[in-house]
Amino acid sequence: MFLVDTNVFLEVLLEQENSKTAEEFLLKTPPELIHVSDFTLYSIGIIMTRAKKYEEFLKFTEDLLINAGFTLLRLPPLEFKGVIQAIKRFNLDFDDAYQYRLAEMYNLRIVSFDSDFDKTEKGRITPEEALTLLRNHGRSKL
Repeated sequence: MFLVDTNVFLEVLLEQENSKTAEEFLLKTPPELIHVSDFTLYSIGIIMTRAKKYEEFLKFTEDLLINAGFTLLRLPPLEFKGVIQAIKRFNLDFDDAYQYRLAEMYNLRIVSFDSDFDKTEKGRITPEEALTLLRNHGRSKL
């Protein structure tokens, strides 16, 4: 199962360099395997509303949480200790440490374009690598 980092969604929403790969991953991965943090949702909300893309943000949240059925996760306040530990241990920013701690708690693989996760114990896989895993191993080994 996967925790999808903010940058994967932003690639698609902002039509960036890796948008096709990110979109293919999001469309071809069974929704029950995709988890999204509340931090990701809020970050995308900030970016989209600053760009005055209000309707696009509303459509994104509807597509993500209602239509696709991705699971939304959040850290309980007592878990912020783990966020601070990840910041100190791996020299991560707050947002990456938040994602990392969620992935630890729920035993999820981090799907991201952000190489900062490479210096952690959990590491990360790219959307393309996640698709390869799905094709080669099916759901049982995720």
